[in-house]
Amino acid sequence: MSDIAIRTEGASKLYRIGPRERYKTLRESLAGALRVPLRTVRPAMLGKLHEMDGERSDGNFIWALKDVSFEVKRGEVVGIIGRNGAGKSTLLKILSRITEPTKGYAEIYGRVGSLLEVGTGFHPELTGRENIYLNGAILGMKKAEIEHKFDEIVAFAEVDRFIDTPVKHYSSGMQMRLAFAVAAHLEPEILLIDEVLAVGDAAFQKKCVGKVGAVAKQGRTVLFISHNMAAVSNLCPRAIMLDRGQVVAQGDSARVIASYVRSIEPEALTDLSVRKERRGKGRVRINKLYFEDKNGTRVQRGISGESLVVVLEYRSDSNRVLRNCRVSAAFHDSSWQFLFNCSTELTNPEIEALLPNGRVRCLIPRLPLCQGRYFISPFLEVNREVEDWVEGAATLDVVDGDFFGSGKVYPWHGKGVLVPHNWLVDAKPE
Repeated sequence: MSDIAIRTEGASKLYRIGPRERYKTLRESLAGALRVPLRTVRPAMLGKLHEMDGERSDGNFIWALKDVSFEVKRGEVVGIIGRNGAGKSTLLKILSRITEPTKGYAEIYGRVGSLLEVGTGFHPELTGRENIYLNGAILGMKKAEIEHKFDEIVAFAEVDRFIDTPVKHYSSGMQMRLAFAVAAHLEPEILLIDEVLAVGDAAFQKKCVGKVGAVAKQGRTVLFISHNMAAVSNLCPRAIMLDRGQVVAQGDSARVIASYVRSIEPEALTDLSVRKERRGKGRVRINKLYFEDKNGTRVQRGISGESLVVVLEYRSDSNRVLRNCRVSAAFHDSSWQFLFNCSTELTNPEIEALLPNGRVRCLIPRLPLCQGRYFISPFLEVNREVEDWVEGAATLDVVDGDFFGSGKVYPWHGKGVLVPHNWLVDAKPE
């Protein structure tokens, strides 16, 4: 038996972008055929393949993947990293047989379990119990196998009280917990996971990482997409980096992660208004991100323990008031390890309305960062739809400050965050 679990050769995917073509009625189609009965029809997509071979895109088409080739051996745990829009999710959809490649091919040797997004493969009208059996059947499991794992799945997902409730009534977090539990416990030979850590509380995320690690130790093959570089580094000995649909680095995960971080820094120094690597509907865009001190003076750097204001300027493509908004700014260190997130969801649960064009400010009373360089990733949501999300939109250089009020500075530059604390001694020796 071959030791190859996954093989892709020149896998490419071309998508049409922009407005959809209008559907023609039967009458219009027949009338067109009668007017030009002998017209030679050249399929638009095939024509574009010839015209665009080797190109990234034109005005109406874009290569989400381009000539992706790699192999994954049985029992390997491989991380897939890259910025938003790099082609990671498209790759997993091709491997999961959800979509076919435009060119090239992908071969899978073994039973595949996929967790691509919240609720994938779930029928909203069926209960959690029924969906477990449905997913197991899709994976090719026998009823006895599913029943053997059923209690373990429910316990892991922590949805025992709702197991006989239709999934459409589950929160996104509950759906994610159940979806991950099904995918991880029904023992597929190959497990494809896309951003499982993006949803759920900290305790569940920790359980997910632990389960992925346990699956890997059982000798199963895992392809793990994540923006959590710590998880990729800890779980995946090997990593593959995608950029604009192409493989730009693969090998030892530490080396590939370092390449990823180096690729982000030049983008973070680029004018945000012209950044193309971003995600969201795009009807509202963040066009500036900068920093101010407590007096409103623009600053180029932060000081440990001092106040810092993160300013986001945005612009809408309409004059309508923006309703039900959520804004956040995530902080990563120089190794792209996530540190913390400042979100209106945590402090101002929902901003009811924003002007079509304007700015929002986030005040951090005491900057909890030691000396070093950090990346800021802003996010803007309107009416529960992501409008703009830019990874590494800006860098923040932080210099030492007297964070603890002791006259001493934190000695480990660029590692971790600073936490106010004090030590107490219960009794003094005589």
